[in-house]
Amino acid sequence: MRTLISFAALFMSVALLQLSSGGVGPLDALTGLAAGFSRQEVGLLGSAHFLGFFVGCWWAPRLMGHVGHSRAFAVLTALGAIGMLGHTFSQHPYFWAVLRIASGLCVAGCYTVIEAWLNAKISNETRGRTMGTYRSVDMGASMVAQLMIGALADLETYLAYNTLTLLACAALLPLTLTRLKQPELPSAPRLRPSLALNRSPLAALGVVVAALSAASFRMVGPVYGQEVGLSADQIGYFLASFVAGGAFAQLPAGWLADKYDRRWVMIWFSVAAIASCSITIMMSGGGTTAIMMTAALFGLTAFPIFSISAAHANDFASNEERVELSAALMFFYAIGAIAAPYTTSALIDIFGPSALFVFIAMGHLVLILFGLLRMRVRDTPADKTNYVYAPRTSFQVGRLMARFRDPKPGKSD
Repeated sequence: MRTLISFAALFMSVALLQLSSGGVGPLDALTGLAAGFSRQEVGLLGSAHFLGFFVGCWWAPRLMGHVGHSRAFAVLTALGAIGMLGHTFSQHPYFWAVLRIASGLCVAGCYTVIEAWLNAKISNETRGRTMGTYRSVDMGASMVAQLMIGALADLETYLAYNTLTLLACAALLPLTLTRLKQPELPSAPRLRPSLALNRSPLAALGVVVAALSAASFRMVGPVYGQEVGLSADQIGYFLASFVAGGAFAQLPAGWLADKYDRRWVMIWFSVAAIASCSITIMMSGGGTTAIMMTAALFGLTAFPIFSISAAHANDFASNEERVELSAALMFFYAIGAIAAPYTTSALIDIFGPSALFVFIAMGHLVLILFGLLRMRVRDTPADKTNYVYAPRTSFQVGRLMARFRDPKPGKSD
């Protein structure tokens, strides 16, 4: 309870930030389609968001170094608010794409500030409770944000985006008014994508496939939902079901990843993801309840791939490399997430709504084949780090998660 109270301002800012940023993607898709955007243009908005996300991950630590935590958070939140409010000035897809870069930059940058602050203030004794609360607040707010979509979509465009803007502005208040002393500025982790490739090529591909799954579903899922006959409020439940399935999967995925060869666990989760994609396609005409259940099943099978991949990569890294390895894995996640929404929306336009899940299934098939190939190249590591749920929030998350893993000697590929 003391942990919750002492970090209440940070957690409140996280919740408000997630409520605003988590709602803008689905709202953009629904509003854009109603305004005459093509499916490719809707996908472009999702890709633009992740382009901003990547820039924010890289830039935010440097901004904190110049102006400090609170001012950096204020600057980044202001950019996000401008991006949301700017939607009301013009309904042009390319104008909106520029605004989505700002909102993606805001999300990644604000999480960088919050996670750097948390890492500096918590001790090893309180780290588990703090991170558990942090992840619960973040994921809970993400689910609520999806459930808000129906209500927002029923509003006039300016009212809907003004509501999200107000939530973004409200996120400023708890953190900037907190009496917690600002921590020392963290050093920015070097971005070395080659580190992930050297330690585990399979893990690098795994996070790309995780990005193809999550970014496609969350950014283009509303297009799919509309194509299969869901209403705006049902699309919100559809997206929330995916998040709920992913949250439920973390405990069993962690148990399996710690007990068995992580490559086999990754492969079998990908097999299950392909099966869930097939079931989703077959049940697309089976009614609302069936569609919701398949969304939860898809989240259950696809969501853990990122964390399993990160755990596998860390098995071959030294303690000193883990922060930079986290940043490298996030780089590959961003690459996949930038490419996926536009690609899947174009495929839906050509082949129909089922193309979304065919594309995701093909990504998992490639991961399975590459995983089987890598198992012939080297043996299972004798020692493994602890599996931890790895949020895809910022380059700083590696610092928060590093101490949850057992200290192991470095290994090479």
